[in-house]
Amino acid sequence: MSTEIINLDIHKILRMLPHRYPILLVDRVLELEPHKRIKALKNVTINEPYFTGHFPARPVMPGVLILEALAQTAGLLTFSDGQHDLEKTLYYFVGIDHARFKRVVEPGDQLILHISYERCMRGIWKFKGRAEVDGMVAVKADLMCTVQQMRFAF
Repeated sequence: MSTEIINLDIHKILRMLPHRYPILLVDRVLELEPHKRIKALKNVTINEPYFTGHFPARPVMPGVLILEALAQTAGLLTFSDGQHDLEKTLYYFVGIDHARFKRVVEPGDQLILHISYERCMRGIWKFKGRAEVDGMVAVKADLMCTVQQMRFAF
């Protein structure tokens, strides 16, 4: 039995995630197996706002933003099942364990984001994440996220 591999362009990503520039950190989904794994792409460009201060003489993508890119990728995997009303659902990054930073990410790099689904217990989704540049691990971490229905006060 073969599993269909899905890819998503930026227009589909914008429909699935509430993030917008400058905090949207996923440009394309290259591979997606619902409930299993996702592989996404972030093009790192010199004109991103954080490079003016981190660091002016040698621009480096902040590690916390790489972790955010992994969390957004995990959100895309979670929402790929079609069971959530995207208009009324928010996805929160609630925890991180075992984060390790292995190499710097610089302008011109293509950050490949790998997320694999581990489990969901009591509303907390757990994932293994890895960000790579040129086949080398830049960051790896275990991520925890939750899905919440928005509550409106009128």
